[in-house]
Amino acid sequence: MVERHSKVAVVGAGSWGTTLAVVAARAGRAVALHVRSPNIAAAISAERRNARYLPDLVLPDGIEVTTNLATACHGAALILVVVPSQTVRENARALVPVVGDAIVLSAVKGLERGSLKRMTEVLREELPPAAASHVAALSGPNLAAEVAAGKPATAVVAGEDSAVAERARDLLGGGAFRCYTNGDVVGVEMGGALKNVIAIGAGIGDGLGAGENAKAAFMTRGIAEIARLGIAAGAEPLTFAGLTGLGDLVATCASPLSRNRRVGQELATGRPLADVLAGMSQVAEGVFTTEAAYELGRRANVELPITEQMYAVLFEGKSPLAAIADLMRREPKDELAGFRGIPGRTGPRHIG
Repeated sequence: MVERHSKVAVVGAGSWGTTLAVVAARAGRAVALHVRSPNIAAAISAERRNARYLPDLVLPDGIEVTTNLATACHGAALILVVVPSQTVRENARALVPVVGDAIVLSAVKGLERGSLKRMTEVLREELPPAAASHVAALSGPNLAAEVAAGKPATAVVAGEDSAVAERARDLLGGGAFRCYTNGDVVGVEMGGALKNVIAIGAGIGDGLGAGENAKAAFMTRGIAEIARLGIAAGAEPLTFAGLTGLGDLVATCASPLSRNRRVGQELATGRPLADVLAGMSQVAEGVFTTEAAYELGRRANVELPITEQMYAVLFEGKSPLAAIADLMRREPKDELAGFRGIPGRTGPRHIG
């Protein structure tokens, strides 16, 4: 049983962090939203809205906006980390003296450059041992603007400790935001991160007018690629048929609200990546994740044709048209090559 007024702290005031603060408030929680910039924090407090990211969303009165991390986390039963993937380690270090006995829930879909680690791995490395045992991940087909508007949505809370995952689920879920649990943290995080790579490619296809047949095929082969790398990391194969695999992939590849899809569309017009990213107000995690996934695939000797082409487009100057042509020229093979005979979890193949 979760007390109705249990406190939830949200670290990160982008569109998703602000949305999750509202989700928790709608579930009856006392909420603290941590904002790094004093000017932005003052504006959000005064206007009761995040004008930069969600100007039409009015924040409930129960959300306290603060620049003080200790104040935000004091007495919290759940701390949501909702920051860009490449800043998670820095934020985890800042949480060390204030985390207390709270559950720390990562809502970040990405992989750390260099280390190639998942976000819960980064958090566990930096947090004290007691807090590290209470780390979990949130993922699923969650477009912030739709969730903020109160439209029905589902998510998955993944934790190695089922009691931790269930408590986080109960603290956050409710009303139009339905949460499930899953013990496969590796699969949930890999699915959430890698779908952004495929979404960039889907956006390229949309920008080039490749058509719906091509998009359906691309997404289907994309989920196969995500599963291959995820299984090599030790994930459960069935996880990728769930909300954080297929579900998140569909939402991110199909919606005009998707930042990663938008990157692909812009690249298809011939714009350089640097110009595309400079024109965005939020991070497109798929760019960093493409680099990390490419290296993970090489380490584990896992075939990742889509990721390899996206890497070439993003970092080697390859034209989107040439990337599509090379994908279409690949040698034909069994559709389920690499999957037949896999009964369940496979052990990790030293890709970390």
